[in-house]
Amino acid sequence: MRRAAKRRPTAETQDLLAAIAQSADDDGGFPAGITPGPPRAGESPVVSAAIRDVAERLKEQAEGERWRAHAQRRRFEEQLHEARRLESLGQLAGGVAHDFNNLLAVVINYASFVAEEVAAAAAEYDGARWKAVLADVEQIQRAADRATALTHQLLAFGQRETVQPTVLGLNEVVVDLEQLLLRAVGEHVRLRIRLAPDLAPVLADRGQLEQVLVNLAVNARDAMPRGGVLTIDTTNVDVDEEAAATRVGLTPGPHVRLRVGDSGVGIPEDLIGRVFEPFFTTKPKGEGSGLGLATVYGIIIQAGGHTEIASEQGVGTTVTCLLPATDEKAARVDTPVPVEDGGGRGGETILLVEDEDAMREVTRRILVRNGYRVLTAPGAAEAIALVASRQRAREPVDLLVTDVIMPGMQGRELANHIRALLPGIRVAYMSGYAHPVLTTQGRLDPGVVLLEKPFSERVLLATVRATLSTG
Repeated sequence: MRRAAKRRPTAETQDLLAAIAQSADDDGGFPAGITPGPPRAGESPVVSAAIRDVAERLKEQAEGERWRAHAQRRRFEEQLHEARRLESLGQLAGGVAHDFNNLLAVVINYASFVAEEVAAAAAEYDGARWKAVLADVEQIQRAADRATALTHQLLAFGQRETVQPTVLGLNEVVVDLEQLLLRAVGEHVRLRIRLAPDLAPVLADRGQLEQVLVNLAVNARDAMPRGGVLTIDTTNVDVDEEAAATRVGLTPGPHVRLRVGDSGVGIPEDLIGRVFEPFFTTKPKGEGSGLGLATVYGIIIQAGGHTEIASEQGVGTTVTCLLPATDEKAARVDTPVPVEDGGGRGGETILLVEDEDAMREVTRRILVRNGYRVLTAPGAAEAIALVASRQRAREPVDLLVTDVIMPGMQGRELANHIRALLPGIRVAYMSGYAHPVLTTQGRLDPGVVLLEKPFSERVLLATVRATLSTG
């Protein structure tokens, strides 16, 4: 048997082996790509393969991944900075709304007192003259109503609104609102609605979701002065870990997506980052308050969701809202007590605690002229001392009506002190900014009666009567 002669490697093969050795790592290995070739005929079967050093390619891939991670981290940091900036603006807005609501309550109710007197004078004396005065007073009242709506928008943006979330279907909200939206956008805008079947329920305040839809529809209409298409669609989406990691406040899991798009003029790229700021608007002066998108942002964030916007000039704008899906079952909804009916006249004794002098006086005046006996205190210490003295004299107090945000001791703590002295006393809170004190995640705590400022005489009387009538 002839033994095969041992062949020496050629110079080219030696150069290849040297290059491979030079590329090897400390363990003698190197990254390689191997591509098998077809077998070659000969005395013995031979299989050829092309071996390529892929170290450089892997380095390029790693570098690309590093750049992508850096860009992703940069975008997330920008979003976090924007979220914190908007949160600071929200805190400021909430504080302003609280003080402004006190002032509005005084304006609204004193204007109502004046309107009553003017109406009586018009009936008795020179009707034409007094009717003109009454028309002026009504202008004041309408302006106060508009200011009230603005404060509610500010509170919504700042996520300080007291909400009543229920389990509901977003599709039903859209369908119920369709006719209103058609009237809002006008005949020159075509409305397209695409609703996903079997949409998951969400836990949200129905009134606030309606406000989201109306605000987005009106914004879209204003972006299409010559007409266009407004599209509203819903669907279920599952937010994964990667998507949640790049969006501030968004958590992984099942969500419901609401998307509202228009074929309007679009928003310049340099302004897109400011559209959720309160009072910022791209509309001409006098044509928008700049609170529409800010309100949408605050409502969705308070509901645990996320809002983002995409726009291209000449193409249109799309706002996307994500709301967490819920597996909670819809609870039975109790019929609310009608607050627009003041009910009968009183006779009970009410302790009114309010640190703002004008607010305390106008509230006292309303209650007294409707038959209630009213004790007033400018703060918690005076209220506790007053109750203690009446307890010693065996004189009852039927209801505590107290402001929520007060210096020294807040309303809830005061109520606990008063209940310790008078276990049977009923309590109603009044505030224009009760969110951090009387609520859990924006929801009013069970059993809490809240009179939101600014309130009218009829709302105040209805709330007092309903609270006194509870067992």
